Amino acid sequence: MYETKSDWQNLLGDILLPLKPHYSAGSSRLLIGSSGASYEQDTIGIEAFARPLWGLAPLWAGGGSLDKFDEIYRRGIISGTDPKSDEYWGVIHDFDQRMVEMAAFGYALLLAPDKVWEPLSNGERTNFNNWLLQINDYKSHDNNWKFFAVIVNIGLASVGGEYSRETIDFCLKEIESYYIGDGWYSDGKNGDGEYYGARDYYISFAIHFYSLIYAKVMAGSDKERSDLFKERAARFAEDFIYWFAPDGRAVPFGRSMTYRFAQAAFWSACVYADVDVFSHGVIKGLLARHIDDWMKAPIFDNGGVLTIGYRYQNLNMSESYNAPGSPYWALKTFMILALPDDHPFWSAEALAMPALKPLKTLPRADMMVQQRDGESVIYPVGKYSSPGLAHYAEKYSKFAYSSRFGFSVPRSCRALREAAPDSMLAFEIDGYIYVRRGIEEEKITDHSVTTVWSPIRGITVCTEIIPTDNGHMRRHRITSEFMCRAYDCGFALSRDVGQGFRQRIDGSAAAVINQSYKCVARGKSGVGTVIKAFPNTNFMEPETSIPAVCYDIPKGVCEIETIIQTEKIK
Repeated sequence: MYETKSDWQNLLGDILLPLKPHYSAGSSRLLIGSSGASYEQDTIGIEAFARPLWGLAPLWAGGGSLDKFDEIYRRGIISGTDPKSDEYWGVIHDFDQRMVEMAAFGYALLLAPDKVWEPLSNGERTNFNNWLLQINDYKSHDNNWKFFAVIVNIGLASVGGEYSRETIDFCLKEIESYYIGDGWYSDGKNGDGEYYGARDYYISFAIHFYSLIYAKVMAGSDKERSDLFKERAARFAEDFIYWFAPDGRAVPFGRSMTYRFAQAAFWSACVYADVDVFSHGVIKGLLARHIDDWMKAPIFDNGGVLTIGYRYQNLNMSESYNAPGSPYWALKTFMILALPDDHPFWSAEALAMPALKPLKTLPRADMMVQQRDGESVIYPVGKYSSPGLAHYAEKYSKFAYSSRFGFSVPRSCRALREAAPDSMLAFEIDGYIYVRRGIEEEKITDHSVTTVWSPIRGITVCTEIIPTDNGHMRRHRITSEFMCRAYDCGFALSRDVGQGFRQRIDGSAAAVINQSYKCVARGKSGVGTVIKAFPNTNFMEPETSIPAVCYDIPKGVCEIETIIQTEKIK
């Protein structure tokens, strides 16, 4: 378990030291992979250079050090911000990925100016300052990106550099417009000024995370806003705790899951900013179990570099903006290293999760969350606003998301195996698979989630999800203009025979079992079946099988009911 400050310092060293041989000659870029992203190739190396600062800055602030990394980053900043250098980071443009990475430098200026600012000459400081100031001159996305400019400008102000008060005020006003109540934000607005539908981890590891940096460092000069950010974080924490299971795992849900243990960064930020929420012992226990669980998973390559993926290396689940260095946003969780050695967090005993309700409705997040048998399960209404990124339906619109089983994304929609439609009602039409892609109507009560949706023109479905003591029940009322077939699918489980995999089919029921877990899909009608999903479709396991019930859907109106049951094998 990772409980002491030295435990966390040593772990950060284990994560970062493998990067050391891969910095460029001038140290301004980190070259650790060959896959591409939706931004310029040169920016990929800049991103990889910047993201370790999310761990290094608090390490340095808390009095720690790592083998010559301060020298590497000082040299890299000097060469990267010098317009005359061959390694100059360049002039940015509207919506530039380099704006995202600038926030790491603002963070470092706030926490560790003795490493990234004070050692520079006057000319080097001017170059660094000028390069960062570009963030004030170009358009950024109308979402959590507004906080990047805030962090950069308050970082520059903290060291006596040139900064823009106007930009800070403008961005904070925009961020305030995202607030929807009860501690929750929307991650920005679309082009029509409407809130984005999805509520995902960006609310925790982006908007709240940055707001708590602000609350901590600006408490003296902007106490009112700092107090407000802390109050909202405390309220958000009461809901967000339900996304975590007793074993420390969080529910994989939504986009950007390759940031992995950034899922817990919010809790580190709460301790750092002195948010009055759960006790230090509770947060320490959650963080320790969370990071310990991640360190047991094969998330590093054979050279010790973090990979793109979730519980294993997997480009299939990645976003268009995930480059080789992207996963190092996970280091946000190391904010606790900025705490002094005598902070009470370090002496607190790691405790279990607080007592939580078995079932809780999170109306601001448009979901219900269940805690049962050591597992956390999210039942969302399925809202999302797709900007054209990968697998959005699968990342937001499944019926259930589990901390234990994760979820799957398709290789294609040409066949069931390739679609891997776990936790979805999948319609097979002319050999293609269609699932819930957003919703038309929604209703959440204290015991169920009901949505109206359409997988394809000509079919409308009203689905009611009712959590039960050992899983959940699904009731579907289907109106179809033609005959077709539908599969109501349970969770995906590892089919590794070395893990005791076996399957059973009995009439209208199907079960998938391994040495750890069991999932059963049972219908009042229909035929049980097991779908052998394509490799690398599931977030948790590289090879999975999915229990399902197959129904023949007639033309007209029909009703079907499926029970999904899960069990931990004792």
